[in-house]
Amino acid sequence: MSCKNLNKSMMTILISALLLVVLSGMTTVRAQDIATGSATATVLAVLGVTATHDLAFGDVLQGVPTTADKTVVLNAGVFQITGAGGKEISMYFQLPDYLWNSTNEDRLVISFSNTDADIDTTAAGTPAAHGAGAVVDQDPHNLSDMVIGATDNILQIFMGGTVYPTVDQRADAYTADIILTVAYTGN
Repeated sequence: MSCKNLNKSMMTILISALLLVVLSGMTTVRAQDIATGSATATVLAVLGVTATHDLAFGDVLQGVPTTADKTVVLNAGVFQITGAGGKEISMYFQLPDYLWNSTNEDRLVISFSNTDADIDTTAAGTPAAHGAGAVVDQDPHNLSDMVIGATDNILQIFMGGTVYPTVDQRADAYTADIILTVAYTGN
């Protein structure tokens, strides 16, 4: 073997041995640290919805439309919502198109205008005395999201409407359900 090839072979063996020594002497160095975070949640008060007063038209004459005023205590339909004060809720009414008599054989047309609801977040307590925070003339078919009053954790909706009896409307008591659904919006 020539000297040149021998040097190359020796050099290769030497480099391989050196590389083996370096690699076998290496240890993995790892740094550790620990952090602890927390998971938090605040469960809001359960929403409560109560119909505190029925929408009352009183005695109605055949053929004469009759309006129940949202600001008259004896007539207004009043819904009270309780929950976490200062939190926003969405509200949706299922409003009837008719009131039905006791035997479900005759119906009385009812309608709600786009100003037949007032919303009060100040817990004034009566339709005749809306508080300073009342939002008047709301459309009960499309209520805006509102914030529950932070003072008493109450929001109240006062409703009016109009019935249209026919000229030959059957004499009887007529009723229908008004359903209010509410939910927190997350705001």
